[in-house]
Formats: sequence, structure tokens, C-alpha cells
Amino acid sequence: MPDITKNVPVPSKFPEQGRQSPTTGKKLLDQVSDAIRLKHYSYRTEQTYKEWIKRYILFHNKRHPKDMRVQEIQDFLSHLAAEKNVAASTQNQALSAILFLYRHVLQIEIEFPTDIVRAQKSKTLPTVLTHQEAIAVIGKMNGTPQLMTKILYGSGLRIKECLRLRVKDMDFGNRQIIVRDGKGEDDRFTILPDSLIPDLDLHLQTVNLIHQKDLKAGFGEVYLPYALARKYPNAAKEWAWQYIFPALSRSTDPVTQKTMRHHADPSVLQKAIRSAAKLAKVTKPVSPHTFRHSFATHLLQNGYDIRTVQELLGHKDVKTTMIYTHVLQRGGLAVKSPLDS
Repeated sequence: MPDITKNVPVPSKFPEQGRQSPTTGKKLLDQVSDAIRLKHYSYRTEQTYKEWIKRYILFHNKRHPKDMRVQEIQDFLSHLAAEKNVAASTQNQALSAILFLYRHVLQIEIEFPTDIVRAQKSKTLPTVLTHQEAIAVIGKMNGTPQLMTKILYGSGLRIKECLRLRVKDMDFGNRQIIVRDGKGEDDRFTILPDSLIPDLDLHLQTVNLIHQKDLKAGFGEVYLPYALARKYPNAAKEWAWQYIFPALSRSTDPVTQKTMRHHADPSVLQKAIRSAAKLAKVTKPVSPHTFRHSFATHLLQNGYDIRTVQELLGHKDVKTTMIYTHVLQRGGLAVKSPLDS
């Protein structure tokens, strides 16, 4: 995610810093945090929304959002599109943050116009590796990054879904992975490849040793979603809740301030995949998400029904899955070149 606060001065005092809500007694950004956590959004989303709200306030010379409405929102979003040339997804993210502020914090319903200046949405097709290219890249990797990449390609997970996997999410008996709280907060099942089971079993033995050392040192807790930490106070130290791909070191949770072992950082896998792609001499741009694209495309190439692929990927709308059918139309809409006639 790009740094949305780059070159934006952050004042020592925002409008809410010197005044408190008459009803809650909390500062505005603290109220935003409370509302986001109530809806179980991720910590990253919380920080991103708060930064967009800061930018919105700064753009309007630190006016309080309760004194602004549709016109000020439209001016800010138009500024992002016309002057900052942000991507459509970035502008949508800003709009989501601002609407969240009004609807869930200020309790003000906004009727938004349809004629707003929108950032141009690019029409890009996903990069897809051939099966040989995918195996070649994986072959140039080793250790935990290789295992994670095998899961991305073999099960079609997003990078965050892979990193957030816990021990209890592996159903070895039924050969399936339970992807909990995926995009849109929906759980789903996907494939657990038979070929991964020996490597996963060995990996989990190593992770268990790390967990036992943490417990002996007086730690061993992991973050628990929602209110589970209060409902099951001992669950955070249980083996079933531990991350399959833990970080190398313990860290302080920014919300609870407890010392825990979080999951691995996504940059570790991203760097490993880029390096492996270069070693494999794959000239296409390769990222962790490329393996998810390749998973979907190769299933369709092998004749699997698009609805099945949709469910495995966790797409709510089959139109999202339909984009992968472009690879099946070799040569662009299956047109045969006259040179090949």
C-alpha cells in the first residue's frame, strides 16, 4: 500500500485534539478507532482510515468534519483525482474512510452525488504464470517462503490469508484449508494439496518448538480476533491458535500493548518471490498475488467449473472470477493469426 501521507505535514494539533466529544468525552480519532474495532476491521485498515481523515481535515484548513458536508467531501476527492492523479482504488479508499467517519462516528448520513470527478479506473488483466514458470520460481526458493508460495499456488490464497493461517485452520483429514475472515469477513474452504502435507507437518513441528520456548519464557500469546481474548482468556496461548507462519521475533501489540509473536511480515515473502523470479529468469512481473491468479487460471484450463473456482477463491461475484477466462482465449478472443494459417 502506498504511503498516503507522503509530503503531507501532520500538525501537532488537529481540530479534535483540543476538544472532546460532548457525548463520549473522547477525541475524534479515538472515536474512529473505537468504531473500527467494533466492526472488527484490521489494524492496518484502522491506521489507513485515520490517515485519510487527517488528510481530509488538513485539506480544509483543519475544519472539524461535523461542520462540513457533501461539497467539502467532493472537493477533496476531486482534488485527489484531478491534481494528485491518484488511482481509482486510492480515491475509493479515501471515500470509504470519510464516509465511515460520518456514518459510524459522527452519525451523519451522507447522500453522495454521482457526478463527482472520479479517478480513471485502469483496465488491467492479471499476470498469470504458466505451470512450468510457477514451478520454476518455487524451485528457486527454500525454507518457509517456499512453503508459503506453494500454499498460494496450490490453494489460491491471498498473501494476508496465508500469513494469518493458524494451526486449527489446517484440516489434514479432509485435505482442506479453512480460510477464516477472508476478504469481506467470510470464511471459506479451499484445497490442501496432498504434496504439501509432509512439508507442513515438519514445519509445524518447528513452529511448536518456538511456541514452547515462548511459553517457558513467560510469553506464548498470539492476537485473538474480536472479543475471544476476553471470552477465552487462555486461548491465546493454546497451540491451536498459533500462527503457522510466525514472525522471527516477538513484538508489542499496538492495541493491547502485550508482547506477542505475530505472524510473519508480508515483505519477507514478497522479496523472496521477486528474487526467485529473477533466478528462474521469468520476465513477467511476479508477486505473491500472481500465484493466486495462476491457481485460478490453471483450474479453469483444466476444465473445472467457474462456480467451483469462484468458491475456492472466495469471490462474492462470479464476474470477478470471469477475468481469468481471458487466458483461455488464446491469441486474443481466440482469433487465429493469418501467419499461422
